[in-house]
Amino acid sequence: MNKPISLALLAVGIVLIIWGASASDSVGSSFSRLFRGSPTDRTIWLLLGGIVAAVAGLAGLLRSPKS
Repeated sequence: MNKPISLALLAVGIVLIIWGASASDSVGSSFSRLFRGSPTDRTIWLLLGGIVAAVAGLAGLLRSPKS
């Protein structure tokens, strides 16, 4: 994986994690937790997508280049 792609994945992952954390504090997510016991599906997908993208980007940055 190229370094620019890895950096972009890491940046997108961080943004999605922040967006997901913000969505978990929303009114809709609060009502969902009240009635269903879990946050909204959107919040979960944002957090999971952000974690996957951030880990993939970090792995691409930490991987040693092939000779």
